Amino acid sequence: MLNLIIILAVILVLAILIAVFRVTTLVGIVKGDAGKYVTSGNKVQAAICLLFLLAGIVGFFYYSFGGLDDDFTQPLASEHGVETDRLFWITMAITSFVFIVTQIFLFFFAFKYQYKEGNKATFYPHNNTLEIVWTAVPAIVLALLIISGWKAWTKITGPAPEESEVIEVMGYQYSWAVRYGGADKQLGDYDYKKIDVVNQVGIDFSDKASFDDFIPTKLILPKGRPVHLKIRARDVIHSVYQPHFRLQMNAVPGMPTRFWFVPTKTTAEMRQETGNPDFEYELVCNKICGKGHFAMKYLIEVVEPEEYDKWYASQDAWLKQNDDYLSQVPEELQEMAKIASGIENNAEIQPVENAVVSNN
Repeated sequence: MLNLIIILAVILVLAILIAVFRVTTLVGIVKGDAGKYVTSGNKVQAAICLLFLLAGIVGFFYYSFGGLDDDFTQPLASEHGVETDRLFWITMAITSFVFIVTQIFLFFFAFKYQYKEGNKATFYPHNNTLEIVWTAVPAIVLALLIISGWKAWTKITGPAPEESEVIEVMGYQYSWAVRYGGADKQLGDYDYKKIDVVNQVGIDFSDKASFDDFIPTKLILPKGRPVHLKIRARDVIHSVYQPHFRLQMNAVPGMPTRFWFVPTKTTAEMRQETGNPDFEYELVCNKICGKGHFAMKYLIEVVEPEEYDKWYASQDAWLKQNDDYLSQVPEELQEMAKIASGIENNAEIQPVENAVVSNN
């Protein structure tokens, strides 16, 4: 309600200023100013420039520090996010300072050098020193910002620590599929030709590492451990986005990407910090990937390492849950696949028909 009142107040002030300007114009016509080169409303417009400057600066800071939006920045829940936020606020401070200073000069000059009879402008065509300063200083500052951002970016997109939890994230219209490496902690290979209505990620069972892979219904992450996301898309460009982790990376068809980070707060801790008992981390897509884009969400839960290890060990392999896909395992590897996936040795192998899912 307060935000609505503020917006209405701003609209009202603007309406008043427009009305004042119109009244001033009409008064000028009555006084016979219509035929003058500069009317008496010139001073009013110059004063309005200063008022607009003052209102703009106040509104800028009011909005920037949460005056209209309490969730301008989300609580931080990853290690690299500290550096990301630091670079963000440094950039904001520099650009805001330059913006405010230039606007002050712009509107003050409009007021100070408004037209007055008898005034004559000074002819000042060039200044080499000034040109060098306002070219060199921005160039140096921008170079430092870009280098700092590049270093942070190459770290989180570079090789992940060896002890990382490797998880595959695949985007498709309109959901996410997540795959873990199973007991051996190694993700098996995939093949888009093997995608069907059940095997949505296209697990390739000719690769021994895929036998114990599992696909959960929720992305579970351990607090304090590095998490390495291997990202891909099945159809169009999606974008893996999670604001609390300061995580964003495009999922591009045919071009796997990656991103690693360390979660620092469990879901329970975030519920306590935010005061929201229903808080959930969510993985969303922030590319407009089609008409069902709005529904592309996937729940994330961050837990303590001990709880994560217990949950991980309790997961059944995807092949065990879909043992009819044993027919896709090379004959000489089927016994190994049964053991690795936990299928009983006497499990009956049923053939499976491949029905590739249309990406449209």
